[in-house]
Amino acid sequence: MESFQAMLHMGGYGGYVWPAYGVGVVVLALVLILSLSSAHKAEAELEVLQQARRARRARDSESQE
Repeated sequence: MESFQAMLHMGGYGGYVWPAYGVGVVVLALVLILSLSSAHKAEAELEVLQQARRARRARDSESQE
């Protein structure tokens, strides 16, 4: 148990190190969440554009016949 406390204390710097780790984890999690959200929005927008293109091509091929 003493070694665990020593690890948390980190020679007196634990009060600075552990919050820094916490901030780092929060920032990385936020970047991950925002990136995934942006990717999902881009995929949805791409699907809409692809459907519009398919519809336009179908309409163009009908008018050429």
